[in-house]
Amino acid sequence: FPFQARAGIISTVEVLKVMEAFVNEPNYTVWSDLSCNLGILSTLLSHTDFYEEIQVFVKDVFSPIGERLGWDPKPGEGHLDALLRGLVLGKLGKAGHKATLEEARRRFKDHVEGKQILSADLRSPVYVTVLKHGDSSTLETMLKLHKQADMQEEKNRIERVLGTISQPELIQKVLTFALSEEVRPQDTVSVIGGVAGGSKQGRKAAWNFVRDNWEELYNRYQGGFLISRLIKV
Repeated sequence: FPFQARAGIISTVEVLKVMEAFVNEPNYTVWSDLSCNLGILSTLLSHTDFYEEIQVFVKDVFSPIGERLGWDPKPGEGHLDALLRGLVLGKLGKAGHKATLEEARRRFKDHVEGKQILSADLRSPVYVTVLKHGDSSTLETMLKLHKQADMQEEKNRIERVLGTISQPELIQKVLTFALSEEVRPQDTVSVIGGVAGGSKQGRKAAWNFVRDNWEELYNRYQGGFLISRLIKV
């Protein structure tokens, strides 16, 4: 359906009306699809005057399911419920939903201070939220968490979300970090891809960064699948 809209066959407004009808849907797969397609629309609209309006729409659509799920697991909950919670909270936080942002910042602070460690399924949405609306101090804290992480899984989780940061000078810092020794060569693409997908400014900065460092990147990956993935993002 959304792909028909992108092809100009049907109105994007019609697609958004259909999305609104899913507010009471409990299925993770449905919400994952909605999230993906709203992300595509958000990217397309980031160069227009409608970008802020689509963020309001995201908050309106995802708020009811977010309130029902809450932040903490409920008795008898399954794996898909945990996935859905992470998806919904991440979407609301990134869009700037006030209550979600406040709670994410509180939980992030407790996590960093070791008071209450975040569960694995809440880390990505919390990290995304605080970074999207964060500053240089937030980025420094995230880089410190990356350095201290014992598990590669946690390092990768942080690498994938660093590009959510909004300020141009901090975006450049993340791109420089991508080519540093702190990041495994096979994971550099994830960091650059996160920047490219993080914002309009990020896409432009990532493109310029890839062009400026093309020789090093090409030599590093020798025309393999990672260079193809880099071009795709």
